[in-house]
Amino acid sequence: MCETALSLLPLARDHLLPLFKEAFNMIRGNPKEIVELKDELESIEDFINDADRRADDVEDKKIKDMIKQLIEASYHIEDVVDDYILLEEQQSSDPGCAAGAVDLVKTKILRLQITYKIQNIKSRIREIKETSAKDHGFNIQSSSDKPSSSSATNRNASFLQNLRDAPFYMDEADLVGFEEPRDKLIDLLVEGRAERTVVSIVGMGGLGKTTIAKKVFDNQKVVKHFDCHVWITVSRPYNIEKLLREILLDIYKQQGEDPPQSLHQMDRKPLVDEVRNYLQGKRYVIVFDDVWDSHFWYDIEFAMIDNKNGCKILITTRNKVVADACKKSFGKVHELERLSEEQSLELFKKKAFHDLDGVCPENLFDISSKIVENCKGLPLAIVVTGDILSRKNRNPIEWSKFSENINVELEGYSTIRKILGFSYHNLPYNLKSCFLYFGLYPEDYIVHSKTLTRQWIAEGFVKEDRGRTLEEVAEGYLIELIHRSLVQVVSISIDGRVKSCRVHDLVHAMILDKYEDLSFCKNITEDKQLSLTGMIRRLSIETTSDNLMKVIENSHVRSLLIFTPKTSLKSFVRTIPTKYRRLKVLALMHKELAEIPNDLGSLNHLKYLEFGMIGGRYSGLPKSIGMIANLETLDLRYSNYEIRDMPKEICKLRKLRHLLGDCMSLIQLKDGIGGMTSLQTLSEVYLDENEDENDNRVVELIQELGKLNKIRKLSLIGVRSKYMSAISSSINQMQQMEKLLIGGISFIGLDLNSPPPRLQRVKLDWHLRKLPEWISKLKNLVELKVTVRKEGNDAMKLLQSMPNLLLLCFTGDGRHYEDKFESIHFQDGWFKNLKELYLTNFYSLSHILIDEGALGSLKKLNLSFNPQLMTLPTGIHHLHNLEVLYMKGMSVELMQSIAPDDGKEHPIFMQVPFVDISCEKYLIKAIESFTSVSLRKRNKKR
Repeated sequence: MCETALSLLPLARDHLLPLFKEAFNMIRGNPKEIVELKDELESIEDFINDADRRADDVEDKKIKDMIKQLIEASYHIEDVVDDYILLEEQQSSDPGCAAGAVDLVKTKILRLQITYKIQNIKSRIREIKETSAKDHGFNIQSSSDKPSSSSATNRNASFLQNLRDAPFYMDEADLVGFEEPRDKLIDLLVEGRAERTVVSIVGMGGLGKTTIAKKVFDNQKVVKHFDCHVWITVSRPYNIEKLLREILLDIYKQQGEDPPQSLHQMDRKPLVDEVRNYLQGKRYVIVFDDVWDSHFWYDIEFAMIDNKNGCKILITTRNKVVADACKKSFGKVHELERLSEEQSLELFKKKAFHDLDGVCPENLFDISSKIVENCKGLPLAIVVTGDILSRKNRNPIEWSKFSENINVELEGYSTIRKILGFSYHNLPYNLKSCFLYFGLYPEDYIVHSKTLTRQWIAEGFVKEDRGRTLEEVAEGYLIELIHRSLVQVVSISIDGRVKSCRVHDLVHAMILDKYEDLSFCKNITEDKQLSLTGMIRRLSIETTSDNLMKVIENSHVRSLLIFTPKTSLKSFVRTIPTKYRRLKVLALMHKELAEIPNDLGSLNHLKYLEFGMIGGRYSGLPKSIGMIANLETLDLRYSNYEIRDMPKEICKLRKLRHLLGDCMSLIQLKDGIGGMTSLQTLSEVYLDENEDENDNRVVELIQELGKLNKIRKLSLIGVRSKYMSAISSSINQMQQMEKLLIGGISFIGLDLNSPPPRLQRVKLDWHLRKLPEWISKLKNLVELKVTVRKEGNDAMKLLQSMPNLLLLCFTGDGRHYEDKFESIHFQDGWFKNLKELYLTNFYSLSHILIDEGALGSLKKLNLSFNPQLMTLPTGIHHLHNLEVLYMKGMSVELMQSIAPDDGKEHPIFMQVPFVDISCEKYLIKAIESFTSVSLRKRNKKR
């Protein structure tokens, strides 16, 4: 567990030191005191760097406890510095305050507290150094010193070697689910172009990358195809000279030659030349197993001579960035997927019932399936689970108990902890805290990426990067965690951006193991209520016990996330402003917490505030919301109640970056919202006012919105035609906008003479008579959703050559209006890059023609609620990349046109992997029966 404590030290450093430096720049006290602050900062930073580097070499509980005390002491100082900075901001904003003398005294007291805390840490650092050196032989010195050897280091090295050797001794019969990727990888190695090719196998720890690479490497087809075969395991950190020597030693051994005595005296350049000379005339295959560093290929590339002889390099890695770095030299990337349910069960039975030749007893089949499902397709977890259960009594009750606590059972298994822990320890400092933050969410919880990254920003995890917003930097952090195979993508947008994500259950358990006994977070659940002693930095609550909540009083909490599905915590929620004054993140994530505390003004440090509410007697935000001067995100989206009474005090939130809600009426903010110039997101603003005398107020509000020149996303609903001129004028000023949504009661259209050039997503909802021509000027447009009444073909011609358009959704007016969208002709070359096309609710559309060469990249086609469409689109067979065809509410005639002919299935079911076609509710049962049978058959094939 000591490596856990040590690995958390960079978190303290990353958040504490910037605060120190900010305070250092603001203090105007004794020069000697300032010098001591600076020296102490450097001492702390050196120690933390040194301790983290040696994290895996120490196991003593006393050292872990000492470092925990150091972390908590640093958190105390962070609190004091936060208070100090807040006081300085208040003084600078109100220099003429009558209470200035009192504030000056407070400032001096805070300075003394900072000095005292720093001196306290200094003595503790000295104590840790002395105790570590005396009792454990662990010398914590400057960063230039080399770590001393220890038995722990030797044990770790031995364990690592066993992990690396395991795939070399695995029987072929033990492999499950690797047959298809193995054969694909073999084909990539023995076939293809003559130029040197790099093939990368990418996946999270425990997926079996090394195992499959070894089986490919040893396959007779590969052995016979290549003249030279080399397997190199890459260490962390690797030494390029050592790797080159290992390659040469392996080559000498294969050729029966003794290595020259000068080999160990060679530096990099002669070693590279020597490797190139030996590989010059050979068709070689070299495996570099377990590569972590994205610069690895740049270091090794010149030694891997391209002799145009079909040579191949195979790399295994957890980091997709490593694989992408190899693409510069013609790389192929194979992302290893988790096992299917059938494959998982087969592998489990081989391990758990090896003495029964892999046959599962009937009384254990159901519980075995449940256990395997909890392993989420991770081969390592399945193998370990099967191995554990193979040694237990085959009793369904005992196995059921194991299933209920499977993550706890696996948590203590050193192999899994070590393998998953490698990925964590390899993270850079700035990503460790972001990764650990996933532990605040319940197991298997799907989190929206923007919610997550905004919470990271509020916590201070995200560092400024010139030329990019904090949101863009945070998105980059998330992508890097995904590329390192630590975070799983759940859903993506049409252009590949991550919409939601989660971590594997075992990764979640590993995160909890990292800080369960430390100060990063405490998780309180119904079945697992942890000790609340010590400093609590972050708190995640899933319990409904109000009694338990009464004992939680900790002013040091920075993040508070409540997921409970009950309203029983109502009294606890009321106490938050008084008991948790240093909160930076407050998220009431469930939709049944129906009350907002009134005295929010005491939460001076709060930057992220989310209320998930449904029903209740909620009538609006309290006026005290305007006192949270540092608030950056206010998320009210998940309320079932229309927020009609937004207090005008909200205009005081000049640091607010994201204001999100449902049907927010901001009319009362017309005299101040223009000053909220930090706003990047404003969604959804409701503009419709029933009384004509309010029209001027709405127009004034819209004009104020035009001053928000940092807006990236704007959503306006309830729009009427009489507001369009003001809306057009304001949007023309929002040149940073990326996403625009306008939903109208009735309007003709927008007139943008200077549309925001960065617009990527546009949704114009309701009664467009004609598609605005300015849309065709949006070169970055990715997604367009419009409701049109007429001139469908003209609209298609206007859009057909837009280079980045990936999703197009045209919706008609249905029965309400007589539309002229009777036929559509997709001509050769139209919409070359479009991936998804929706043509829905056109009651006059009767014919669709698709030329060969049109819609060449289309993957999804939705043609729902077009009752006059009697047949499938003519030329649909030209859509070779089509994966999904969805047609709901179609005509009986169309259904009959695809009915079986002499028992033969319609070609569309053979062409498209997923087909879902249904007709209006009055469809006869015979056709409905045919449809369901055909779909079940086709979907099974998929």
